[in-house]
Amino acid sequence: MTDKPSDSPPQQIRTAYLVLGMHRSGTSALANLLALAGADLPRDVMPADEHNARGYFEPWRIAVFNDRRLAAAGSAWDDPFAALAPAPTDEDAWREEALGLFRAQFGRRRRPLLKDPRVSVLAGLWRSVLEAEGLALRVLIPIRHPLAVAGSLAKRDGFSARKSVMVWCTYMLAAEAASRDLPRAFVDYDALLEDWRPQIAAAEAQLGEPLPALTAAAGRKIDAFLSTELRRNATGGDLSALGPAGEMAAGVLDWLNAAARSESPDRAPLDRAAAWLADQKALYGDLVSPVSADRSLARTALADAEGRAAFLEQTVEETRQEGELRAAFLEKTVEETRQEGELRAAFLEKTVEETRQEGELRAAFLEKTVEETRQEGELRAAFLEKTVEETRQEGELRAAFLEQTLKETREIVATLEARIQSLYGTIGEMKDHIDSLTRTCEDLRTHAGSLEIQLKASQAAVREAAGRLEDLMEPG
Repeated sequence: MTDKPSDSPPQQIRTAYLVLGMHRSGTSALANLLALAGADLPRDVMPADEHNARGYFEPWRIAVFNDRRLAAAGSAWDDPFAALAPAPTDEDAWREEALGLFRAQFGRRRRPLLKDPRVSVLAGLWRSVLEAEGLALRVLIPIRHPLAVAGSLAKRDGFSARKSVMVWCTYMLAAEAASRDLPRAFVDYDALLEDWRPQIAAAEAQLGEPLPALTAAAGRKIDAFLSTELRRNATGGDLSALGPAGEMAAGVLDWLNAAARSESPDRAPLDRAAAWLADQKALYGDLVSPVSADRSLARTALADAEGRAAFLEQTVEETRQEGELRAAFLEKTVEETRQEGELRAAFLEKTVEETRQEGELRAAFLEKTVEETRQEGELRAAFLEKTVEETRQEGELRAAFLEQTLKETREIVATLEARIQSLYGTIGEMKDHIDSLTRTCEDLRTHAGSLEIQLKASQAAVREAAGRLEDLMEPG
């Protein structure tokens, strides 16, 4: 026996796109490209500012949460040892809060796009959240030269190049380690700005599937968004001047560039860099991480306030513009309704007059029709009366004819019955005659048998007499 198939439609698999990697390394540009190609942005997107005029395309509420979670572990987003910080004892509570935030930001959207560089160093927490939602994961990691990242962070945050490069190593190592077992693609940020199409085609090949809605129209929007203007800092430089930190970063960068070319490089440079960072944490972590955490708490509070203010300002402006548009629309609607009412009134007046005239014509037509129907009825009644009389006379004639036919039929039946009786008598006489002939034939057969016996006896007597005669005639 086979199981009865389910009547419910198969549940569609939801896919989450994760943009991992270092701050200021092209995560925002790549996130917007994915959004234009069909991925779903969160509800509350971090607004643009002077540091990123085209927008961050990340949920600012989740970014604030991630800063709080890093601070709870005694770390911060700019801590070179953020990925090595142990989870706090109340990690389950943080995970529940993260799950609630994710659901509030994305609901049941089919292709949620989660972009916040901090997720790279909190990958364990966020992977458990996404897997709890039953999401299939696709990871994209932009690659930008660490000195270009350092230049951007120096302008925005005043960081030293050595610190920025160490933080870059931490984020890129964490992003690579967290995505090894997932479909992922490494994307060269500078090449993406030069010509994004071959870079995205290579990324789709690495992911094993196309982006959900990379149409021609989406391509035109991406063309308008991406440009080399986004590349405001030097694209390269000599890392050796930074000592061991630069040497480790150079090895990681070479490995990432090889991975972006779909090669399979040896992970030894990654392992050496990870071990070097672990050694540095053992030596300096107690000094660096608390300072980063304290600064981060202050920046987080300020960023949260600024984010809320910017979001509210944007909401107020959008509401004001919507109100103005709605008022203009209502004014236009009122005028159109008034004009439509006047036209409708004129139309109804014309319709009433036409209806009145049509009613008079229809009344005259109906009166004529009634008269014609009355005359036709009288003619039809006379015709029916004549038809009834003719039918009655025809019925009387037919009845007389049928009565005569019935009488003649009865006489024929009586004659046939007499003839049948006569035939029955003749048949009886013929049967008696046949019986007499049968008896005569039997008598003749008996007499013939007797004669045959006599003939045989006579023949025997003749043969005997002949024999005797022959004997007498023989000589003596």
